[in-house]
Amino acid sequence: MRVYASLGVQTPFDPTCSLVTSHVFSPGTLAAIRTALAVYSLTALIVNIVLQSVELDTIDSFFSYFTNLSYIGLCSYMWAASVQTIAYARHSRRFHTQSSARYEYPLQKWPRFLQFLHLLLWSTVTTFPFIVTVVYWVLLASSSTFQTRYSSWNNITVHAMNSGFALFEVLFTRAGPMPWTHVPFLIVLLGGYVGVAYITHATQGFYTYSFLDPKKQGAMLAAYIVGIAAGAVVVFSIVWCITWVRNRIWRRSELEKYGPRDGASDEVPMRETYHGKA
Repeated sequence: MRVYASLGVQTPFDPTCSLVTSHVFSPGTLAAIRTALAVYSLTALIVNIVLQSVELDTIDSFFSYFTNLSYIGLCSYMWAASVQTIAYARHSRRFHTQSSARYEYPLQKWPRFLQFLHLLLWSTVTTFPFIVTVVYWVLLASSSTFQTRYSSWNNITVHAMNSGFALFEVLFTRAGPMPWTHVPFLIVLLGGYVGVAYITHATQGFYTYSFLDPKKQGAMLAAYIVGIAAGAVVVFSIVWCITWVRNRIWRRSELEKYGPRDGASDEVPMRETYHGKA
């Protein structure tokens, strides 16, 4: 289907296994790093949920914050990516002596809709964390940011390390660049969150972020909303350019290591999709 091809889902899907390999690290090392990031992010979420439930009594609003929702997405991606990378590493180790072996991982055989969701999730976790970091430290950080040991750790984790995790995916994996058709989905997700924020105000009586308060911001409210949406496009574009340049730099070693196999194209998979090939 051309629709899936335009969204980055090839046939065959990811023939050179770019989603589970790295220009720098072996599959086993990449799997270990992704697993470590997945474990840390899940631990951070559990600690936050427990503390906000037991001590701070703020759990009712936990899922109303874009920071927390985007961090859940980041955690979900790290777990999904680590499982796929572990499977690929085990498969490649098992057949490493067979030069003609086709290295595989489970996602390649899953339904195309799930393949698309995995690609879109990658786009979100390499876009939203940077927006969260910039918006927090520019607009929202205050004297209470490092007031306690918990607040210091939490703010560093969800407002700084989140971008570090995203940057790792951009620089040290072979994933991307994703097709530009993902941009509308990112805008829709951001727009959906604005709805969540105002539902929270209607049901719980507060704005999750002060810049969303129309009484305080007035005409600036529209500027903030449009600015963040534009920021998402800018961040996606920067990530696209970085991953494209990264792939061009490592192109020769990439072809030697990962492809082509079984008639697969020697192009970088996501870039191939961008040019309309399936």
